[in-house]
Amino acid sequence: MNPELDAHSAEWVAITDQPIDTHRLLNRVKSHRAGAVLIFLGTTREFTRGRRTVSLKYECYPKMAVNKLNELVAESRQRWELVECAIVHRVGLLGLGDASVAVAVSAPHRRDAFQAGEWLMDQLKQVVPIWKQENWADGTSEWVHPGLETTPLPQTKEKS
Repeated sequence: MNPELDAHSAEWVAITDQPIDTHRLLNRVKSHRAGAVLIFLGTTREFTRGRRTVSLKYECYPKMAVNKLNELVAESRQRWELVECAIVHRVGLLGLGDASVAVAVSAPHRRDAFQAGEWLMDQLKQVVPIWKQENWADGTSEWVHPGLETTPLPQTKEKS
């Protein structure tokens, strides 16, 4: 599941089980045509809603996820003037501080870069079939989906 760059493509979306290479991502989206480059990294934080997190686990249907990511990139290009766009999401077990997702865009002007980056991240969390399991310090875990955060999901105790 390692991302492959296509030098002839204006977009790059990928699902990977490896750490996200931010230098490679930056080099993918920067351009002499762009006056703004934005990279957003979603990372594993230690506390969520007052509970201590020890790790996160992400799972997905890679082909479906990549198709949906490509749809989001195409729509973002219709909404804003973008030069380049890239999204990488990591799957598997991630520790504290690890990056789980990266959204990178370049645009002639910063407003488009900021707005497109925020919109892509918001939409990704809502519509892309990627699931997150929060693993808590008390030994329990919980599968969560951002669109369902107001609905409590069943908690499970991890088996040793």
